[in-house]
Amino acid sequence: PASFPPHLPTYLRRVYRYQHMDFEYAIWQFTCLLFSPSKLYKQFQFSKQTKSKWARDDPAFLVILSLALCISSAVFAVVLRLSFFGFIKFILYVVFVDCVGVGLIIGTIFWALFRKFQPGSGVEWAYAFDVHLNAFTPLLIIAHGLLLCLYKLICQPYILSTLLGNTLWLLAISYYIYITFLGYSAVSPSKVTVFILYAVLPLVLFYLISIPLNLNLTVGLYTFYAKRVGHSSFVAY
Repeated sequence: PASFPPHLPTYLRRVYRYQHMDFEYAIWQFTCLLFSPSKLYKQFQFSKQTKSKWARDDPAFLVILSLALCISSAVFAVVLRLSFFGFIKFILYVVFVDCVGVGLIIGTIFWALFRKFQPGSGVEWAYAFDVHLNAFTPLLIIAHGLLLCLYKLICQPYILSTLLGNTLWLLAISYYIYITFLGYSAVSPSKVTVFILYAVLPLVLFYLISIPLNLNLTVGLYTFYAKRVGHSSFVAY
């Protein structure tokens, strides 16, 4: 039966032995997630056949993702005009709450759902967390990369600015949902996995409502980020 990963201590030990990590393969995985996520999940299926487990046993992907989060957080600190200690708090929140913490919650929920409704699916808890990390990667590229590059255009009091920003958020979150769907479909295609795609419907509905109301999600998120680390506010324009 699916259970919490017995190989976790080995996984954690490899974090401190960078010479044992395959960073080239991890970068290839990043590329696949952006352009061909289904190709990556074929590799997970191959891993199941050869190693009898779905989850990664190499922490290189998580290390690179954490590094990308730290770099993007540094840029955010400049945009939000954070102090040095505000920057440190921001990194800790983004890495350990937004990425890892949320991933542990989402992964555990899906792991529990598959154990309850499809006990023979073989979904591992560690694999459920891997699926979150996979889905989080394009979200990071768009939300912490593309949006940051365009924030001076997006963070304006115009409907066109809201349209641009919210469209990118729709793309980012929809991609997260799609990659999550692919991840669990690779293990066990079922009604549970198809149900994941239904999450796009309320997302699209909110998007259609937000544009005429000029609800700029990017301004709201940046303001939340600033207040979360004790900064007074985010000056959008």
